[in-house]
Amino acid sequence: MTSTHAFWLAGRQATGEDTFDVTSPWDGRLVGTVSVPTDAQVEEAVAAAYAVRDEFAATPAHVRAAALDHVSRRLGERTEEIARLISAENGKPIKWARGEVGRAVSVFRFAAEEARRFNGGEAQRLDTDAGGQGRLALTRRFPKGVVLGIAPFNFPLNLCAHKVAPAIAAGAPIILKPAPATPLSGLVIGELLAETELPAGSWSILPVSNDRMPALVQDERLPVISFTGSEKVGYAIMDSVPRKHCTLELGGNGAALVLADYASDADLDWTAHRIATFSNYQGGQSCISVQRVIADAAVYERLLPRIVAAVEAQVTGDPSDDRTDVGPLVSEDAAKRVEAWVEEAVTAGARLLTGGKRDGAAYAPTVLTEVPADVTISCEEVFGPVLTVQRVAGETAAFAAANDSKYGLQAGVFTHDLQVAFRAHRALEVGGVVIGDVPSYRADQMPYGGAKQSGVGREGVKFAMEDYTYERVLVLTGLAL
Repeated sequence: MTSTHAFWLAGRQATGEDTFDVTSPWDGRLVGTVSVPTDAQVEEAVAAAYAVRDEFAATPAHVRAAALDHVSRRLGERTEEIARLISAENGKPIKWARGEVGRAVSVFRFAAEEARRFNGGEAQRLDTDAGGQGRLALTRRFPKGVVLGIAPFNFPLNLCAHKVAPAIAAGAPIILKPAPATPLSGLVIGELLAETELPAGSWSILPVSNDRMPALVQDERLPVISFTGSEKVGYAIMDSVPRKHCTLELGGNGAALVLADYASDADLDWTAHRIATFSNYQGGQSCISVQRVIADAAVYERLLPRIVAAVEAQVTGDPSDDRTDVGPLVSEDAAKRVEAWVEEAVTAGARLLTGGKRDGAAYAPTVLTEVPADVTISCEEVFGPVLTVQRVAGETAAFAAANDSKYGLQAGVFTHDLQVAFRAHRALEVGGVVIGDVPSYRADQMPYGGAKQSGVGREGVKFAMEDYTYERVLVLTGLAL
């Protein structure tokens, strides 16, 4: 894993003048050395993508679908190798890394399916009024242009897949910028795309530093930006290019609502297990991890000790060990930030029930109660293995507590009542409501995105393809309808 990795420039391998090292957040070992594109090479990639945009949009669907099928198949064949790479560069426990590869396999498969059926066209009769007699409108979707995809570190393969696969399926060239902390998984996608017959220039994977991102964002040849990351950076991008089309997936502080009817021992055991698992998976570094538990007073006293016990049962340690549930955060600085937020909350009066300890880049799974509403951990996305639990009185209060956030990505509602489920769907100001489970559930084909400060637009292959394209109407005249 310690060889120098080339990047992918207009479909071919290339190296630049400089390199940077990727190290494991778990033990600091060198995982790989990555070559960095020069400014001239970045310009070459952008110019090639812009030049090929019309050709790529006209590429037959079967060609694009075959390429996507190939990537899906090859990811599956290399699952263990790629999972080990994800775990090494990201610190993700190997069992979660295997799951991430499996999801990426599905994303490329979904994209191949959508490439075959997307943009079939919709016909509309216009002779509903006399002036439209003999006329027919045909509406099809065409790419808006080259996509700049900016991916984060927490799902270094699958979130790169969510940028690349829909773009190829829609016939839009893409420049992918993987996260500097975790570029190796994204570069693997380049290896597999290079085995296909896609036009040169239709894709590039450029591991440039974040301080070089503004120049790409401002480039007029890249009219579509798909960004997954922090709220601050996402909205700074949108504000800097108000005339571009931006899709922003900016995270949240996911709430799990446990309502009064979810009260049997089996219900509460299941709930505690799911909450503990998905507040700590990926080290809590998921925008839909459980950060807030909002429990009805009728179940609070029985649920809380179950949650604490389930959190304490999470196995922490070496991410390469199959038994490990919780690995390190992506860096020691990230763990220090989480540590500071927890200390602030405890100083302000929060009760620490378990966890609260840092060891380098690792932070122990943590549960807090009685957390003041104005401390940072109540207001912001912690992006770490920390869970707060609060008591509320009734369904209305639970919905209000969940909505008392600037974020609105997803929420989980533990209830058996179908009427409550529909009321939750209406009341909760989020992009997705999951009934009977945590907010951390995501199927990669479904629309995924948030409300309020959690972003704009939707991921999910078909929905991203719609974001990357626009409708164009063809009016046919003189027809015998």
